[in-house]
Amino acid sequence: MAVEKGAAQWQVVGRSVRGASHERAGQPNQDAIHWLAEPSTGLPLILAVADGHGSSRYFRSETGARLAVEIGARVIYDFLVSQAGVDNLSVIKRTAEEWLPKMLVRRWLEAVGEHTSAHPLSEAELGSLTITRGAADGEAAQSNMTLAYGATILIVGVAESFILYMQLGDGEMLTVSDKGEVSKPLPADERLFANETTSLCAPDAWRDFRVCFQATSHTSPAAILLSTDGYPNSFRDETGFLQVGSDILEIIRTDGLERVKDSMETWLMDSTRAGSGDDVTLGIICRTDVIASSSEQVSQTQSLNPGNDVTASEFKNEEDQSAALSVRGSIE
Repeated sequence: MAVEKGAAQWQVVGRSVRGASHERAGQPNQDAIHWLAEPSTGLPLILAVADGHGSSRYFRSETGARLAVEIGARVIYDFLVSQAGVDNLSVIKRTAEEWLPKMLVRRWLEAVGEHTSAHPLSEAELGSLTITRGAADGEAAQSNMTLAYGATILIVGVAESFILYMQLGDGEMLTVSDKGEVSKPLPADERLFANETTSLCAPDAWRDFRVCFQATSHTSPAAILLSTDGYPNSFRDETGFLQVGSDILEIIRTDGLERVKDSMETWLMDSTRAGSGDDVTLGIICRTDVIASSSEQVSQTQSLNPGNDVTASEFKNEEDQSAALSVRGSIE
């Protein structure tokens, strides 16, 4: 989808695939992705990615993730529309940091409550939880029904003069400059380690959001990538994952975003099968002025795989390295 306002033009694509381990276990894809844009002007543009917790304790997390991206995108969209006439970026920044996390969490909790009212927790769900996790978790689910819907969320909102980044829990955001330099707009959360993560279902979850406000009066990223943790966890180290940002920008420049879109599912499936085994979701926003515009450029491309100079040994799962070939990335 292409979006435009004035001189600023952007496109967004995304994909999500069920993890190899979830396929083997017969579990659903617990990731979700969603985007919104103003119909007539294209801005603001909102992209949201969520990851439902995989533990049996969070047995409705795929629904929690879906609600998170839909509600999160709507909350940020409505906020940015309401700020269209505000010239003071400092005021917008302060309001975004102080108000948006509270509103997003509140709306998500309301949606979870509505879903639970329409679809009460069944005896089968609670019984299965008690068997797998014990009586204490079964009782906890009954006393706090939001636990079943636990999920993390990443959101980026692009406005005419600024970009807003928000994240709760694990997953990764990358920005790529016109020169191909990759960086992270948000600071790391030291509480995220092993399988532990902050979550929408936690008490006072709004306090755990990380927020970055970036004015774009002079420059803006060439591309922004959002991914659930299944993607970066497919690499042996962070260096391999960060290379994906510049690799994908190069593919966009030489082959165009449509070729990236068409290849996403294959990339992501290869990533989960040869890497983490987790669900994998990737969303990409990029400026249209960096996209290939001629068939001559496309014909010069040697590979459509991000990181085509990297061997399969960079993935964690050595048993499935042959299936990885030289693919770095995964999308949706």
